[in-house]
Amino acid sequence: MSGTLDGQGGKPGPKPPVVTQRHVTSNEFRAAFRAARLGMAVVGRDGLVRTANDALGALLGTDPARLQDSPAAEFTGLREDSRTWSAYREVLLGRRDRLHCTRRLKQPGGQGVWAEVTVTPLPETPDALLSVADISDRRDLRARLRHLRMHDPVTRLPNRSLFFERLAGALATAAARRDADGRSGRIGLCYLDLDGFKAVNDTLGHRAGDRLLCAVAERLTQCAAPGGHLVARLGGDEFALLVEESAGTEQLIDLAASVQAHLTRPFEVAGQRLAVSASIGVVERPAAGTHATELMQAADTTLYWAKADGKARWTLFDPERNAHRMTRQALSNTLRPAVDREEFSLQYQPLVGLGDGVLRGVEALVRWHHPQFGTLPPNRFIGLAEETGAIVPLGRWILATACRQARRWQLDHPGEQLVVSVNVAVRQVWDSDLVADVAAILTETGLPPSLLQLELTESAVMGSAGRPLQQLQALSDMGVAIAIDDFGTGYSNLAYLSRLPVSTLKLDGSFVHGFRAAEHPNPADETIVEALVQLAHRLGLTVTAECVESAEQAERLGRIGCDTGQGWFYSRPVPADRISALLSAGVRP
Repeated sequence: MSGTLDGQGGKPGPKPPVVTQRHVTSNEFRAAFRAARLGMAVVGRDGLVRTANDALGALLGTDPARLQDSPAAEFTGLREDSRTWSAYREVLLGRRDRLHCTRRLKQPGGQGVWAEVTVTPLPETPDALLSVADISDRRDLRARLRHLRMHDPVTRLPNRSLFFERLAGALATAAARRDADGRSGRIGLCYLDLDGFKAVNDTLGHRAGDRLLCAVAERLTQCAAPGGHLVARLGGDEFALLVEESAGTEQLIDLAASVQAHLTRPFEVAGQRLAVSASIGVVERPAAGTHATELMQAADTTLYWAKADGKARWTLFDPERNAHRMTRQALSNTLRPAVDREEFSLQYQPLVGLGDGVLRGVEALVRWHHPQFGTLPPNRFIGLAEETGAIVPLGRWILATACRQARRWQLDHPGEQLVVSVNVAVRQVWDSDLVADVAAILTETGLPPSLLQLELTESAVMGSAGRPLQQLQALSDMGVAIAIDDFGTGYSNLAYLSRLPVSTLKLDGSFVHGFRAAEHPNPADETIVEALVQLAHRLGLTVTAECVESAEQAERLGRIGCDTGQGWFYSRPVPADRISALLSAGVRP
């Protein structure tokens, strides 16, 4: 029995109606063309308009009949660059399926609109259909959203992201100019923070602190306005004034002195008369050949000098002071006792997900508060500590302090799984029982092993065999992650990656420098990084990019697969309470 049953007595149901397709007639096409709210025109192979609808005429501010027989490329701006013009001609000749681009169209009176222009061949005709959509409102919305994303909500100044974007752009422009005409400009930076700002927050409250920051921002803007310099709030009570076309050191000194003078005048905040001072680090140098990270590190060092010299002053970067102020012998003699005297502290630099911008972990970085020479960054004493063997007790202290702090974050923020990454020197692997130290510290602090990552350089693990390899394997079996730091600068023998219990590669910043200018990228660096990322992922490893300095670098590194990023674009190394504040606020760095 065939047929469809209707469920009411078993009789066949009615047959479904037959649907037939038909082509749209030319009259219907013309009617739709004329009534469409989207600006459209039919263009012949010669590029001349056959007909245009009313919507296109309204968009261009003219009678659509006046567009007939005119070159479509003229009013759409398709001749503005050779690549677009070539693609447009290919569409008209039927050799390309589609052209899509964004152009700013001129209107009578000098006004203009942003539009998306699309050209596609019309089937069964030698002509093409040109459509023009007004996207001005969409671009305005994007511009407003970008403004909000790139500006500090408290002071309305450019934030860290916009500052580093401008800094990277200035350095790229200087490099391009040097390549073009052999000349190079100079760049200058005043990097400052307020002396005693924490006391204002603690005594008057954060609302009063925010008002003070706004008042400071206003005065800094007044200082910078005559020269058109960029003023940015980098976070907390830290500000920067960027001089993109510096006239020399004297200009930067004058600017720093002006800032000091403006900030010396008392502030009226919350009914209180407040006196504020600032410590300022001043750096000025040729822009060509300067990297953003190097510039900021120099400024940070100089800011430390200003504070160490008594605060409420500006200090100019001095290469000789930076390189020769301390003698190796003086440091070597005081390193071991300094551990016992607890002259060291840790700061933490965020590790941020490149895909989502979420804080994933921090790297612990040690500072030495030397009683004679002030605060010293690790590159001034870690090498000496390794040479003298002081790195073993110092490394044990760093590990214990970092794990204790990480455990405190875990207890205060149980919903966060913040990994703390600690550097381990070669001599710690060879000259100490690293496995026993780590196990004891994890037991003492209560930190889960999964929240600890140990970073070793390539030279520390290269050719690992016997006891070092056994230690690394034991640490991995314990649940501790192992990362290779500064990957790509040492022996770069990839064979050891398959033998060692490594979970993360940290790409050296020298690779990331090639990403610093979107207009002048280094294709070799990008190719190398992409290949390393693909290799790492196939081996089951994650990849961290160091020295990320700009939004462009972060976006491109994320696009080629890097998992996390670290660098001045996100944050400089900061005290533990800054990380706690980020976790409490639930904000991204």
